[in-house]
Amino acid sequence: MALRICSTLLRLTGEEVVRCPVKDGRWPHNFQQRCSFRKAARKPESKKVEEELGQPHKESPDAVSHRRTSTPYWDQQAPPSPPRTFSHLIKPLVFTVGFTGCSFGSAAIWQYESVKFRVQSFFNEIRADWLEKLHPQKRGDIRKEINQWWNSLSEGQRTVTGIIAANAVVFCCWRVPSLQRSMIKHFTSNPASKTLCCPMILSTFSHFSFFHMAANMYVLWSFSTTAVSMLGREQFLAVYLSAGVVSTFISYVGKMATGRFGPSLGASGAIMAILAAVCTKMPESKLAIIFIPMFTFTAANALKAILAMDMAGLVLGWKFFDHAAHLGGAMFGIWYILFGHELIWKNREPFVNLWHNLRTRGGPGGGSM
Repeated sequence: MALRICSTLLRLTGEEVVRCPVKDGRWPHNFQQRCSFRKAARKPESKKVEEELGQPHKESPDAVSHRRTSTPYWDQQAPPSPPRTFSHLIKPLVFTVGFTGCSFGSAAIWQYESVKFRVQSFFNEIRADWLEKLHPQKRGDIRKEINQWWNSLSEGQRTVTGIIAANAVVFCCWRVPSLQRSMIKHFTSNPASKTLCCPMILSTFSHFSFFHMAANMYVLWSFSTTAVSMLGREQFLAVYLSAGVVSTFISYVGKMATGRFGPSLGASGAIMAILAAVCTKMPESKLAIIFIPMFTFTAANALKAILAMDMAGLVLGWKFFDHAAHLGGAMFGIWYILFGHELIWKNREPFVNLWHNLRTRGGPGGGSM
């Protein structure tokens, strides 16, 4: 199967790292209210105090010039050089493990309920078709046209439509000035921030640049049909959400190890997991660049090129993309296809049986008195 991806697949699906120099942990000039003060008259006893306490500290001209320079719209919400203690990552690690377990557990329950609902609604669909024949809808009905368009999509495309819509809503929220403080706090991930856990998942749906969001969503849309047909809708969403959190945690580790702190945002880590899963499962599939359709390459070679580029970016310290998050997402996708599917998804039966007992009898042993 030939999968067409955009020409920016190998370099523009990156998780954007927002560089934001901040002075003394203050908000940028557009967030922080400016105040003006008049120079106070020097008191006579100030000279005596200076003699007792020592000469007051004077800023160098370079420091004064740097302080007066305007800053961008971002804030790291932490000092520029926080202590590099890996114990700060214990809470994010626990959140990563717990969120991943809840994602796959919820996916298993969702699959159980979906199968049960499809069986129960079989006769309702027959009845609905019979009523439609008796009372056909008017020609040109907008609702009918929307339903026809929706039904023409593949299951994978219908699955990622909600993800794309969520990313679009968050992108619009970035354009509202009054929301910027909350967006920076909750929708960008930074190990130097006081808020660590919620941004690990929320930043996966966050894009500040339209081109960044468009490139990521196009790649997700391109691989959605193959990925969902391979994993199923419920398992696909569990992998996608878990990969977003895992890639953010790997980003935290990379920033703590290198000392290069700064907020990151974007769905690239989760998308890299889906891309890597498809390329690992079907390594001989042919990929093509949309603007150069005559040039094709195998999925395995494409994955190797992407991993090599992100590894080089991590080693060489490239700062435009969060290469640690890319590698974390890709390695999670590869691991899940090779080991995780057998370890997690195929062993979900005891959990589903427990849910079935709770669902049908109101709890274990609820039916025996």
